[in-house]
Amino acid sequence: MIFNIQRYSTHDGPGIRTVVFLKGCSLGCRWCQNPESRSRSRDLLFDARQCLDGCQICQQAAPEVIERALNGLMIHREKLTEDHLTALDNCCPTQALTVCGETKNVDEIMSTVLRDKPFYDRSGGGITLSGGEPFMNPEIALALLKQSHQQGIHTTVETCLHVPWKYIEPALPFVDLFLADLKHVDSEVFNAWTDGSAKRVLDNLKRLAAAGKTLIIRVPLIPGFNADHASITAITRFAADELHVSEIHFLPYHTLGMNKYTLLGQPYSAPDKPLDDPELLAFAQDIARQKGLTATLRG
Repeated sequence: MIFNIQRYSTHDGPGIRTVVFLKGCSLGCRWCQNPESRSRSRDLLFDARQCLDGCQICQQAAPEVIERALNGLMIHREKLTEDHLTALDNCCPTQALTVCGETKNVDEIMSTVLRDKPFYDRSGGGITLSGGEPFMNPEIALALLKQSHQQGIHTTVETCLHVPWKYIEPALPFVDLFLADLKHVDSEVFNAWTDGSAKRVLDNLKRLAAAGKTLIIRVPLIPGFNADHASITAITRFAADELHVSEIHFLPYHTLGMNKYTLLGQPYSAPDKPLDDPELLAFAQDIARQKGLTATLRG
């Protein structure tokens, strides 16, 4: 199950890349900018701004789950089934209702990836698996990475590493670069904001480092969670002293994904304002350089 294939990307690894976004994630990060990626099944998004008054196409397609109310459509998401999603897919003339997620096999995905091999060869680019968490789909992730390597294509995985190690290990020979999230090193804080286990992530990071894999650490800086001197220092020290990486990326928090929660009918519980703290960002870069790391700010 994927929710996008983005060609000509220049922000998800070296060179020009094709990014395959796989659905499914085992974390519940409050600030997630791709909430449509969390579920391993399809999602229904509704943008009331695009809905046409008087139109009844979606109601006719799925009357059990959609009804017209005084203030627009009422969607009974708890009743949604795969049959309803199939009926609603591409039925809306204005795309107010859209279904996120489609099933593709490895050959279908690779046919898209291979279209741009000349660009990869010229720029040092390749394929990037993203998500969600790519290793929540370990079989298809392994197959895509293996086929890409066989075609001489550079491979990158963007990962939170919150999966069993047995999901990751088979793919190691076929991954050239890991863009790995290191959100926090404190177990209680990590769990409170992500519903996950920091130990699982830290253990997997250590295993990747021990396996000699190329790692770039990415740190989303979230107000109230880790956007403070103590957290940044602890994260940076772990990256340098435990993982012995050479590069770290700091990603200041933004709210560009906030509207997606409305589209999905979900609450948004992260801060409602982006991180605006030049002094803190300067501190993060300085502490990383003191530890011998190349520090980059990513928008």
